[in-house]
Amino acid sequence: MFQNRKIIIATKHKKEQVIGPIIEKELGVRYFTDESFDTDYLGTFTGEIERILDPIACVREKCMEGMRLHQCELGIASEGSFGPHPQVFFVNANEEILILIDKKNNLEIIAREISTETNFNSMEINTEKDLITFAKAANFPSHAIILRKSKSERIDVFKGIHDLDELIKRFNYLHKKYQTVWAETDMRAMHNPMRMKVIEKATLQLIQKIKSSCLNCQTPGFSVVKTKKGLKCNLCGSPTNSLLSIIWGCAKCSFEKEEFYPNQKTSEDPMYCEYCNP
Repeated sequence: MFQNRKIIIATKHKKEQVIGPIIEKELGVRYFTDESFDTDYLGTFTGEIERILDPIACVREKCMEGMRLHQCELGIASEGSFGPHPQVFFVNANEEILILIDKKNNLEIIAREISTETNFNSMEINTEKDLITFAKAANFPSHAIILRKSKSERIDVFKGIHDLDELIKRFNYLHKKYQTVWAETDMRAMHNPMRMKVIEKATLQLIQKIKSSCLNCQTPGFSVVKTKKGLKCNLCGSPTNSLLSIIWGCAKCSFEKEEFYPNQKTSEDPMYCEYCNP
């Protein structure tokens, strides 16, 4: 389906460095990028341009616009989000969403990867000593830092700082001018190797989904669309909150297949039963 076809990787931030070799090897495509394609119109991490769309809508728009600009029927794009982990308290996470759109075959496949392997952080800095401490924690200089006046203001923003002398120079300039400095990790992919690794994992997830074909129509992207709880307690037989089954689905023909006991457990320990252990 994809062999020898051209595919655009819609990115401004060098993501093709990790996405390109994988999709070229696994799908047989010929990838290209457009360095003049400014994806920042959909939003920036530093807030000069607010991201209005949700991550899925944003990554879809990014991919479709790249395809429109080059009249290409095949495209791929990614979008990253950063913040508190949805399940692990007091831990930051990086979620990457990748989308592949194939207009020729009316196909859209989405993959997600969420990881706690991120240096995402920000804080107000008042001294050079605090600045150096922040930089070390952020894996500087391999990972860039952004300095600006304050968290909420968009003036005097210095991005992509990898050099210690420049970091101190920019800090002193801002501190002298405003008496306050806000430091944050630069989360743009080309300035953040940790994020690049998460994008790589998301790409591998996408490849895995593409290689899983629908049992009914053989369309790529057959994947888990729903889960069901209700695994029975092995003492009283009551349904628990543990996983009973997963449902695989096809986005094209809507065929579904239910797989019971995906964790190789046919019953649950009474300690997880709300009746036996309320």
